[in-house]
Amino acid sequence: MNYEVSEKKGESLRVGLREIGEGQYEVQIDGRTIHVDAVRSGPNVYSLIEDGKQFEVMVDETGAHSFDVMVSGRLYHLDSLDERTKLLAGSAALSASGPQTVAAEMAGKVVKLHVTAGTEVREGQGVVVVEAMKMENEIASPVDGKITSIDVSEGETVEAGATLFVVEPPEEAAAEG
Repeated sequence: MNYEVSEKKGESLRVGLREIGEGQYEVQIDGRTIHVDAVRSGPNVYSLIEDGKQFEVMVDETGAHSFDVMVSGRLYHLDSLDERTKLLAGSAALSASGPQTVAAEMAGKVVKLHVTAGTEVREGQGVVVVEAMKMENEIASPVDGKITSIDVSEGETVEAGATLFVVEPPEEAAAEG
């Protein structure tokens, strides 16, 4: 099966995945083929062997097509769409309108606020830093706009799904102003 995998607001890769034996997969990433042995070693933990190297991978499903994947101490926020889902999403694509609420993807501690309510931000600009699993994760604005509220403070512990901030795209902010 073929997928398009992208890190949030990042570069997309075409990934093909084919099971060739029990726990053995042929993976094509942008035309490069690798062979991987994979074994589930815990509820969200997988042990992978690729080219003689072993990796422990933690996978947390955060949405229908979204995953947090930790490999070698690095956290990746990934979106993965198979070809059928991508076609359906493309035909129903909508642009962001109205206030955009940004929530914590996993439980953690707020260690830094880069902006305050009322600040104009650009898409991809860091707003809040949350420490989770001993890693700091910068949470960025999903759109250009104005931060209308910051719902957390530095040092606060947040649960997965807790609102961190709300950003309003320029069209909506101008209409209210």
